[in-house]
Amino acid sequence: SLSKTKLVILLLWSERSPQSIEIMQMLAKLEAEDKNRWLFGTVNVDEQAAIAQAMQIQSVPVAVAIIAEQFLPLFESVPPADQVRLVINKLFEVAAQKGVGSAEPTVPNPEIKLEPEEEAAYEAMQKRDYKAAKEHYQKWLNRKPGEQIAKIGIAQADLLLRIEPLNPSLVIPKAQANPADAILQMQAADIEIAQGDLESAFNRLIKTIKTTSGEQREQVKNHLLQLFTLVDPNDSRLVKARQQLASALF
Repeated sequence: SLSKTKLVILLLWSERSPQSIEIMQMLAKLEAEDKNRWLFGTVNVDEQAAIAQAMQIQSVPVAVAIIAEQFLPLFESVPPADQVRLVINKLFEVAAQKGVGSAEPTVPNPEIKLEPEEEAAYEAMQKRDYKAAKEHYQKWLNRKPGEQIAKIGIAQADLLLRIEPLNPSLVIPKAQANPADAILQMQAADIEIAQGDLESAFNRLIKTIKTTSGEQREQVKNHLLQLFTLVDPNDSRLVKARQQLASALF
């Protein structure tokens, strides 16, 4: 297997997706910069549907790394080139630890300059001071209205503040036993989002929206919309949930 001697990055793509073409060109350029230290492979999901099905691919583009026959998911969208470079350099280190290639990057990591509020927010997050992190993101948003990263940061900090006092092993079963309790359903959905179980969280709140009314229904709807902001807009699970929400509301 090639992945035992060289890092392999595989892109699953489709001609129907403009993002696929963009990330394909980016990865091809980076492979050339690295003088073929790693192998770039592509799979057209429209022509090789069996492979996409076997890998449980729900949307494209999707990039995965293969190191010593082990698959590592990378990203499902088009990150900035400097972030992709950071990922590739990190993969060199991971591969070297498994006896594949060298850990030394061909191209040094790019210096990514953070906004002062963003840097302060990251530091607060590392200290688990989510309240301070939210304040820093809010200052950034006040200075730069419309800054998407700041908006996402605020939503992430809010989520972490909400789940910090919760015990997942107690909340989830309690929510299952009390489907009419909207507060419990929102708490359980927060935990599921934090655990990466998007479908369960979305389905839970959409079901609650269908069985509530008035202010309570509005509260659950707004809570769900806030959770939506934490997910890649191109994620098929989010697209499906938006459609289900529209159906539940109208």
